[in-house]
Amino acid sequence: MENINAVITGVGGYVPDYILTNDEISKMVDTTDEWIMGRIGIKERRILKDEGLGTSYIARKAVKQLIKRTHTNPDDIDLVIVATTTPDYRFPSTASILCERLELKRAFAFDIQAVCSGFLYALETGANFIRSGNYKKVVVVGAEKMSSIINYTDRATCPIFGDGGAAVMLEPTTEDLGIMDAVLRTDGKGLPFLHIKAGGSVCTPSYYSLDNQMHYIYQEGRTVFKYAVSNMADACESIIARNHLSKDNIDWVIPHQANQRIITAVTQRLEVPAEKVMVNIERYGNTSAGTLPLCLWDFEDKFKKGDNLILTAFGAGFAWGAIYIKWGYDGKNR
Repeated sequence: MENINAVITGVGGYVPDYILTNDEISKMVDTTDEWIMGRIGIKERRILKDEGLGTSYIARKAVKQLIKRTHTNPDDIDLVIVATTTPDYRFPSTASILCERLELKRAFAFDIQAVCSGFLYALETGANFIRSGNYKKVVVVGAEKMSSIINYTDRATCPIFGDGGAAVMLEPTTEDLGIMDAVLRTDGKGLPFLHIKAGGSVCTPSYYSLDNQMHYIYQEGRTVFKYAVSNMADACESIIARNHLSKDNIDWVIPHQANQRIITAVTQRLEVPAEKVMVNIERYGNTSAGTLPLCLWDFEDKFKKGDNLILTAFGAGFAWGAIYIKWGYDGKNR
């Protein structure tokens, strides 16, 4: 029996219309465009402003485009995995809401929460459902409404994050293409440095937690930066060694879009030239689980069938990893 692998057969994405600029942020907190560009590399980010809309709206827009682009019958979709840290509700899952809104009659669906590494974790999970031989069409989404957990009086975090998301279709292939290898890690060291203090079962919502702004992201940037660079680079180096790749036959490195200086440090350590590194942080900011699929969506027409891609991310937990993909189609033809 031939080996079955999972290949990406299409991408769909969505970013909200509203653009939050650095100039606008500099009116909220003591910062400047020069400081934000120099320290983080972000010029603008998209914000979902409409009342009553959450992450499922972003995911729905992305998956709707994906279904259209891949000419997929919604009744043929077997599974939907949504990577998000900003679900519409504590429960039910955002994935279940997505199924109802898109009238996916046959799919089962669940959310994955690994913060900025969520899409990597979800992609490898979806690929294994395909490899089992029991599933033919799996939709993997990374989507976030990060603005819902940002304190816009906190200078340390409010310039960093934006809203948006994208989705990929995974299907079986017997060609030498698809999700080839994954190195995924979690160590639990990150709790003190990157978290939301209240709203979970340890610290439930109260007047105290609201008054003390404990429902927003807290980040110790320097510590996170150090761990992000070393762990993302280590994961990529493991993938490169295990698959006998070299900087010459890697076509694209797609890093999590958290900070331009992290991206530069990781790719310099890998000795990959800047022109092979996909970066759109300047326009979208950090959309957490959304950054990697948004890069695939943004740069799809640059990919050629058989291209070697390395995706890497690092997030709260700490959770990190890298995935090696052999791209499945010529993006320009889409």
